[in-house]
Amino acid sequence: MARGQDARRSLAERLRDLRAARWPGLRVKQSELANALGVSVPTVSSWESLTNPVLPPVRHLESIASFYASRRSMTEGAPHVPLPADLTGAEQQDRDGLWGEFRKMRSAALRATPPKGAAVGSPLESDLWSFPDGKSIVIVCAELPGDMLKEVRYADPHDPDFIRLYRMADLDSLFELHGHLRAVNPHNQVDVRRATNLTNDDLSSHLVILGGVDWNPLARSVLHRLSLPVRQVTDWAAKKLPYFEVTEDGEAKRFSPRLEHLSEPGPEGVREVLTEDVALFVRAANPANLATTVTICNGMYGNGTYGAVRALTDARFRDQNSTYVRERFEDSAEFCILTRVRIIENLGMTPDWTVAENVLFEWSR
Repeated sequence: MARGQDARRSLAERLRDLRAARWPGLRVKQSELANALGVSVPTVSSWESLTNPVLPPVRHLESIASFYASRRSMTEGAPHVPLPADLTGAEQQDRDGLWGEFRKMRSAALRATPPKGAAVGSPLESDLWSFPDGKSIVIVCAELPGDMLKEVRYADPHDPDFIRLYRMADLDSLFELHGHLRAVNPHNQVDVRRATNLTNDDLSSHLVILGGVDWNPLARSVLHRLSLPVRQVTDWAAKKLPYFEVTEDGEAKRFSPRLEHLSEPGPEGVREVLTEDVALFVRAANPANLATTVTICNGMYGNGTYGAVRALTDARFRDQNSTYVRERFEDSAEFCILTRVRIIENLGMTPDWTVAENVLFEWSR
């Protein structure tokens, strides 16, 4: 039996044992657990199957831990999941112990099992940047504004030394991601396009959008269509820094990059230094073709975009960040993470999403 199947079966056996023998003299029926969780009996049965077990979503495992933390889940009224405030201190410890056990077992199953559609045979087949063989991938970058292009000789199409990439923004992110995508998807076409030069075929491919809404019109369009509870506000002329605004439970909260003013010799005397950026990572169904995906890596500054890309390409962090994403969002149709990106000596550092302070906001549908 494959390692992934072994790990899933271990969790299924544990869930079955809890239902049968958690409390002496009280066996929980699948129908009772299903009613308490608000799911169907076949769903509970699929989680406990020893032949083809299905991994329960994280939210349901949390509820199962709370359910089995207290016998009162079965003895006080209809079967139900108790609220955290209703658990005693000892029950809360039991709940935390079960939840920790479930998380470890689910993580082991995820690490041992490639995600659906992964390019099996790739050395990075569990990578979140892995797509099914034969599917085109298109990276879409913003084009630099005209006033900037005037200052770049190699960006002039009429110059003998014309270089197309000089017309694009976020070249650090593009270079990092393009190489990673080619390595992970050896049997897929990976193309690079400017946001102002797209075809119908480009838009219906697996899209990867780099950069913010100010220069990248495709980022603006797709984010509008996805209706996420996060929006990027890029009013660079305002007194306050641009920001990401998160709306949750009817309340809005802003997250801005951080700049420090450092003194230095010279006529100006002071310069602004970026010390922390804010970046958005989005994965969703492509609005132009629901059979493909769209991924957005978008910072307030280029270093933020680079950090969002590196979160899942940096060999030192990608495994733990990928596991984090799969644990949290495996059963979600779309999700986003608003992340802190620290800047040291003008270098964007890779965010570790397993460190709570680096994840400013997350959401899934």
